[in-house]
Amino acid sequence: MDRIRARVPFGVSGSAEPVKLRTRKSNLYSRKAAGWRERGVFGVSITVFSVIFRLINCFLVQTSFVPDEYWQSLEVSHRMVFKYPLNCWLTAGLYGYETWEWKEGIRGYSYPLLFALLYKILDLLHYDTVQLLILLPRVLQALLAAFADAKLYDLLRKWESPDVAKWTYFCQLCSWFTWYCCTRTLSNSMETTLTVLALCYYPLHGTKTQNSWKYLSLVSLAVVVRPTALIVWLPLLLHHLWREENKLKLITQQGFPVAALTLLCSTLIDCMFYGKWIFVQWNFLKFNVVHNVAEFYGTHPWHWYFTQGFVVVIGPHLPFFLHGCALASKRHRVLLVSIVWTLLVYSFLAHKEFRFIYPVLPFCMIFCGLSLVKLRTWRKPAAGALVALNLIPALYTGLVHQRGVLDVMGHLQHLCDTTDPQSSPSPEVLFLMPCHSTPLYSHLHCPVQLRFLECPPNLTGREDYVEEAAVFYADPLQWLRMAFPYKSTLPSHVVLFDPLEKDISAFLDGNRYVKQAEIFHTHLPEGRVGKKILIYGQ
Repeated sequence: MDRIRARVPFGVSGSAEPVKLRTRKSNLYSRKAAGWRERGVFGVSITVFSVIFRLINCFLVQTSFVPDEYWQSLEVSHRMVFKYPLNCWLTAGLYGYETWEWKEGIRGYSYPLLFALLYKILDLLHYDTVQLLILLPRVLQALLAAFADAKLYDLLRKWESPDVAKWTYFCQLCSWFTWYCCTRTLSNSMETTLTVLALCYYPLHGTKTQNSWKYLSLVSLAVVVRPTALIVWLPLLLHHLWREENKLKLITQQGFPVAALTLLCSTLIDCMFYGKWIFVQWNFLKFNVVHNVAEFYGTHPWHWYFTQGFVVVIGPHLPFFLHGCALASKRHRVLLVSIVWTLLVYSFLAHKEFRFIYPVLPFCMIFCGLSLVKLRTWRKPAAGALVALNLIPALYTGLVHQRGVLDVMGHLQHLCDTTDPQSSPSPEVLFLMPCHSTPLYSHLHCPVQLRFLECPPNLTGREDYVEEAAVFYADPLQWLRMAFPYKSTLPSHVVLFDPLEKDISAFLDGNRYVKQAEIFHTHLPEGRVGKKILIYGQ
């Protein structure tokens, strides 16, 4: 005791030196991380910054990705709300066209209903201009994506640390594919947003934000929007069930009631708009899994997602994702299993697309965040490289690549000014392009007659079946002669990609069509899709 007293000068003042405490280096006590959390980004909160960022994102995406972003959402919503005038050329019709999926009942109306409500409000307020009809659904999608970004940050701040949350949020905003997709009116975009929100209430090991009712409700909504969302969530659901002590209660008092109520509401909505009793989810599985109808639209080898799809979607984040996987602890494994499981299941389906695996991309960003936290010396150069390498594809695909199919609808807007029912003849536009290349009435919003080449799959089982688009491209001039035997039946305008111009020049010159516009579409033409879109008019 005397030795201790000699070393520690109790009661001595003046000459005694103050006791120095060791500074903690843990991320949990990092002043920078805590300050970043309190001040947000550039002095605004994370939520406000996310909203601003995604709205800018929305306005800087001016290109087309896939036809489904219009034909499975906006075109259906437009048809649900707007009708032609009684004295119009189609007296009993609706503003819109239903693809074969809606005629066969494999699509649900719950997701288009969201945009239909927006359209109805605009209609009641007499603000249903074509500009607002195009913009507001994408703004809504951007706001939902921003909310999901902010919630993901909040989840990681509580589950991991402020530093991991910060760098995961950074990776999420940097991702070129998220930038490219999240503000589009694709069911995959809504599925991804709901998946992120559901994860924020999922009982991850070590988190206190769990709420089974909320996360199960959000998962159920994601499955209603797109039934394949169940693929992503199956490992997570089974993991929750395995860790739950009272499994029977989880199933009977939470899982089953939530799923049943959501499915009931979805079915009632579908029955209302289809006008008959129908179970869309079963039809979806029957056509896409049992009959494998999606194969009609193209196939890829089984390894495509591992060798091309996933590599493109995750982009420059790939090395950080792999590094993060190597650093991950046991509690991260369920997310990694969900990612690998999703890639494996989709690999067994013949028809593959980049957007199908988009819902697991936010999971990948968590591992990227773990990686950047560990790269202390190289963190800033790595972050700078991520921004630069993602910025190029984000801006190019958002502003340049495949923009012509949207710009052409703007060029056709002047036809809406000449749709006086008493004027004769009324404009009629013929799209000689691969089917569903452009949107339709959701981007025109006036009763102009529009015709395009159709391409439904062989649903009749006929061995000699050939879809209309294939018949046309086999012999374009013959198809045109058969479709328009008299000059009085000719369309007033023809829209086509530039590779077709030479093949039908005899038809265009013989019927005195004049080139009215030449619109850039892409630097990377492929097959029947050209660099430019041409508009011919009489």
